[in-house]
Amino acid sequence: MSLVVYSAACILGVAALLILRRPRRALSDPLNASTCAAILLGGVCFVCSAPATLAAVNELTGVPNFGAPMTYSAISAFSASLMILLINWRGGPAERIRRWVYSIGIAYTLVIAGVIALFALADAPEERLTDLDTYYANTPYMREMIVLYLVGHAVCTLVMCVVCVRWSREVTGILRAGLRLIMAGLALDFVGFVAAKTTAVAARWAGHDLDVLSTVVAPPAVSLGGLVFSAGFVLPRLLPAALAQWRSYGDHRALAPLWAELRTVPTAPKPSPPRWQLPRGRLYYREVRILDALLALQSRYDGQVRERAYAQARGQGACADEAHLRAVAAMVVDAARQSPQAEDRVVTEPVDASRLPTSAFCDTGELVRLSRALARPPAVGSDREGTVRASHG
Repeated sequence: MSLVVYSAACILGVAALLILRRPRRALSDPLNASTCAAILLGGVCFVCSAPATLAAVNELTGVPNFGAPMTYSAISAFSASLMILLINWRGGPAERIRRWVYSIGIAYTLVIAGVIALFALADAPEERLTDLDTYYANTPYMREMIVLYLVGHAVCTLVMCVVCVRWSREVTGILRAGLRLIMAGLALDFVGFVAAKTTAVAARWAGHDLDVLSTVVAPPAVSLGGLVFSAGFVLPRLLPAALAQWRSYGDHRALAPLWAELRTVPTAPKPSPPRWQLPRGRLYYREVRILDALLALQSRYDGQVRERAYAQARGQGACADEAHLRAVAAMVVDAARQSPQAEDRVVTEPVDASRLPTSAFCDTGELVRLSRALARPPAVGSDREGTVRASHG
């Protein structure tokens, strides 16, 4: 069981690190801060509830079952953090959010204080690592401590389910998907943990033995539920950024043909990009270098190359916009390949007439279209050959 809960804790830790990749910016936003707090506290709950952790804590403190109030306090703090996260996520008037946050904080602080006080009053001399809830279900003060943390967690689960159901009716798309994941995780948590634990404890009160619900069913159910509803919180936050990185990766690859033609063009020195960076950063550096190269070639563009390429593209059935892109691509390639002989070359029309409006290509999408035009005739076909022959004639 320790391996299961430790694995769940590691997954939650990775999710928190993804959100905290820029700690100063992330923690300045209440929503980011509450998301990270909830995920980290969920990981703490899993770590604390592992039998290996409980045994180590009990041995370190010299108090049998000291890990119990520690775990129950962590679960109560996690319950509070989930409710605070949901409040910050849904938003609303700042004063109302602040009032709810304070109320929840005070309520669950009292729950934690009650758990600790009841454990201090109880007599629980025998260490129990997996079945403490049922073993001490009839022990004074331990019984009340167990009921208190279960009720606190059950209230959190039910309130969050109600809020998520109502909110999911008002939203669409990825936010609704996230809310449904949260509801599914909460359902697993309530049925597999709260209801199973409560049933097992109540069975002990009635003189029956249903400990299997507490020791076998509850741990994997709460681990799975925690991962599912944590994914519901994280998905709407991370998926848009992940999709943006994926689009940047695609654009970076799409610009490869254009960059291959322009990489040898001399430009002003630029700082070397970091060796390891996300696709968006790599795309940024490639765009900057391409735009610098386009500017450096301004005086070498040949309007006749563009006109011939445009006429050929139109003759092949391309629309005016597509023909324009092919013509510009042909002119750019011609200038890039002729740049070493630029001083000996005679341009047959004024420079301004063939100047490329690079501001039109500041948008990533336009640069990608220009790059893709390189692969279509006549951008890199007969016009380039004709230009080369003319330059050497």
